[in-house]
Amino acid sequence: MTAFPRQGQVDPAFAPLADRFDQLISQTPQGAALCVYQSGRPVVNIWAGARDKAATQPWQETTQVNIFSAGKPLVAVAVLRLVAEGKLTLDAPVAHYWPAFAAGGKAGITVRQVLSHRSGLCAFHGRVPDAAIFDPEQVRALLEQESPWWVPGSDQGYSPILYGWILAELVRRVTGTGFNDWFQQHIGVHLDGAVDFGVPAERQSLLADVAAMKGAKAEAGVIRLGQAMKADAQGVVNKAFTNPMSLMVGTNGNAWRSAEIPAANGHASARALASAYDQLLRDDVLLPASVRELCWQLQSEADDRILQTPMRFSCGFMLSQAGEDKALGVNHQSFGHAGAGGCLGFADPVAGISYAFVSNQMAQSLLIDARNRALIDCLYQECLEG
Repeated sequence: MTAFPRQGQVDPAFAPLADRFDQLISQTPQGAALCVYQSGRPVVNIWAGARDKAATQPWQETTQVNIFSAGKPLVAVAVLRLVAEGKLTLDAPVAHYWPAFAAGGKAGITVRQVLSHRSGLCAFHGRVPDAAIFDPEQVRALLEQESPWWVPGSDQGYSPILYGWILAELVRRVTGTGFNDWFQQHIGVHLDGAVDFGVPAERQSLLADVAAMKGAKAEAGVIRLGQAMKADAQGVVNKAFTNPMSLMVGTNGNAWRSAEIPAANGHASARALASAYDQLLRDDVLLPASVRELCWQLQSEADDRILQTPMRFSCGFMLSQAGEDKALGVNHQSFGHAGAGGCLGFADPVAGISYAFVSNQMAQSLLIDARNRALIDCLYQECLEG
């Protein structure tokens, strides 16, 4: 049993979900938090375990952890807000706002194509120095020099890292403000907790340390992806995740935590993440009705050339689909995003719920891991229908 048992609040109707959370946490020495909103109020807001590797510091309600790609939708929300304000146009070329981006066959790539993973910009072609990802000027120059891996718009390929930098630069170009600063002023201020894309130095000691979950077995999606990466070391799949290798390591270091890597280094609490999805369902604080439906409207559906599995995307969100590691509940309209190792946020417009799970113990999963599948099954089978 964990040295730091579960704390928080649970609506009695959702007690089975809290019990399931306790069971999962007791199985490994992990720290984690779970938050579920229903119709605008948190019905589950719980946390347990330790946030540090030495297991001496208890997880808190406000504890932030690297949510990796689960932060991508929040980048998309920033872009969609600017679309609603008329500062960006979805079908305008990125180069309209960023002229130097047009080089290398990128002149026709649109904002919509980047959001829906149809730009062909999934990885850097040339070897990138490890420290480059921490230097905004170097990243900007590399993106300007880069070329798509296939004809933009012709196919779908998930962009693990470049996606965030391109969209963040668009925000900077049209607002005159750095991405994280703009995000805090216009998005973060409305959330029930902190989300940072570049954590201030004075708060980094409070973050949860991430680590691989001991004894975790690789799930099918990870095995399939690993095989594709090994099959061609110079191919787009391998380079999307390992060029540079600093994308795979150092996530507990100050350089990573301080940098602005919006597709991969968002740090959030479970409550902050769940509250973002809750607001996307029920009001106009984050997005007006004129663009909010873009969060769940299908933009691309294909066998993804990077993830090596069929995927559905809206403008910045994964969409629920059949398959044990892709189903965001029982309703097809659900939208959200998984992060490496198991962090997950999603909303279900039919059930009126939003969900977020975060942990510092990374499972060997590609999309929705076994912990989340168990929790989501319990939520729908024992709480919402029970």
